[in-house]
Amino acid sequence: MKSRDSLIRLKRFQVDEKRRQVAQIEAMIADFNRMVSDLDDQIVSEQNRVGIHDITHFAYPTFAKAAIQRRENLKVSVHDLDVKLAAARDELSAAVEDLKKVELIEERDQQRERAEREAHEQEALDEMAGRRHAFGR
Repeated sequence: MKSRDSLIRLKRFQVDEKRRQVAQIEAMIADFNRMVSDLDDQIVSEQNRVGIHDITHFAYPTFAKAAIQRRENLKVSVHDLDVKLAAARDELSAAVEDLKKVELIEERDQQRERAEREAHEQEALDEMAGRRHAFGR
């Protein structure tokens, strides 16, 4: 039983670790999306400040070009993180299933032990009742 208790603790730890990974990736995606939005605002602001919205124009602001490049890099990173998030969620689902299997086995074993214990107790009670009945005659 102790080995199964250790296994259950290990499986719970693995599930918790996978949940932390999923949450961390989700937080990173949210941060990157926020940065993309901030860069969008900065690009529009810079374009409005200079009055040039055509990126191919020779006088297009360098800051806006750099911000566009950073924004595109962040979008690529968000896409990569989306792929990692899907994989992490799959791993979390698998870890949860593994934990459920081990917990169900443990629960069945406990029910079987409880039934055996109750059967032994009933046998003992039946035996005492039989002796009492035999002596009562």
